[in-house]
Amino acid sequence: MFGKHHERHAEDDYCGRRHFRGKGGFWSEIGEGWGRHGRHRFGGDLGGRLFDNGELRLVILSFIGEKPSHGYEIIKGIEEQMGGVYVPSPGVVYPTLSLLEDEGFATVDLQGGKKLYTITDAGRAELQSNKTRIDQLLGRIKEVGKAFGSGRTPQVMRAMHNFKLALKMRFAQGNLTPDQINQVAEIIDRAAQEIESIG
Repeated sequence: MFGKHHERHAEDDYCGRRHFRGKGGFWSEIGEGWGRHGRHRFGGDLGGRLFDNGELRLVILSFIGEKPSHGYEIIKGIEEQMGGVYVPSPGVVYPTLSLLEDEGFATVDLQGGKKLYTITDAGRAELQSNKTRIDQLLGRIKEVGKAFGSGRTPQVMRAMHNFKLALKMRFAQGNLTPDQINQVAEIIDRAAQEIESIG
């Protein structure tokens, strides 16, 4: 299952970070990618299929309907409910919160330099009028979190993060010899084989 790794080329992405690309994208191969609305893992355009137009707006409104929240809390809350498989983009969440405020569905207060969003009576009426659709959305989120979130323990997620960070930093430094590249590939292959043998 795990053969020698293909040679991958480094290039700068739109955020200025370094990433390494093989077939399908190196970092998507090890479980991370971007959809239309945010970051998702395990490949595929999960973000694009998960929420149609206006649906993320309803999800966010339902979150602040439960309790007043900062934008970051909403992002983390959705990520946690989905088992870490999808992270809504701040570039979508914050404009959506501003839209909800403009629509009169939310109010905003500054607390310690952070905006705290609270649902209004009009916002609760909007939730009620879209209750069936929202229940379906939240059910879909729960299903995705259950399907992809199992086994995503803090220890494993920490180790995966450290692994990806170590690879990014080492390749970003450059100057790797062919022997060193082979050594990195052998370490990854060996770790994969050891994980497969656990049981």
